[in-house]
Amino acid sequence: MATSGTTTFDLNVDELIEEAFERCGLELRTGYDLETARRSLNLMFAEWANRGLNLWLIVERTESLTEGTTSYDLDTDLVNVLSAVIRRTSGGTTTDYQVDRISRSDYHYLPNKSTKSRPTQFYVEKSITPKLYLYPAPENSTDVFRYYALTRIQDAGVFTNTLEITFEFLPAMAAGLAYYIAIKRTPDRVQMLKQIYDEEWARAASENIDTVSSRFLPSRTII
Repeated sequence: MATSGTTTFDLNVDELIEEAFERCGLELRTGYDLETARRSLNLMFAEWANRGLNLWLIVERTESLTEGTTSYDLDTDLVNVLSAVIRRTSGGTTTDYQVDRISRSDYHYLPNKSTKSRPTQFYVEKSITPKLYLYPAPENSTDVFRYYALTRIQDAGVFTNTLEITFEFLPAMAAGLAYYIAIKRTPDRVQMLKQIYDEEWARAASENIDTVSSRFLPSRTII
């Protein structure tokens, strides 16, 4: 049996928009059609960020610390900090120390924020430029804040660009964009396309999780 021998199928922005219009029973005709669809696509990416973890967008990053400095600007594509450690290298030995995330109010009420020691807690202020706050203030300028960052999907830019989406999410992306376009152009198809979108998202999201080997713990008798 002859096969293609390739596994490179992908969609660029133009092809994705054309597919979504066809699902709405529409023909892509004008530049405005492209622009309104691209706007909807970027709004959908914002929705996806709000839905939670997307493993292909989790990256490991570092922030060099400065003695006595409690706040640091983070990259603007940051959605959230998932976990973090303080990495300290001494005498050729590198050790990672866990740091716990706290809320805005918890950080606000911490006393003596300028006290210097190894940071044990952090707070992330979500703004246009996200900001990291550490407590206590770093006691040296050699420690590193090492963290896993959930980052934004890149915008749909030039129509010939491919998108920053893994293969299993292509059906959800096409279905979602068709639903978004239908809201504006074909209201009679909204319910059907929303159902398809929800189903495709659920299928893709079920595969978009970290898997680990089963682990069995012995039972304990509490006296």
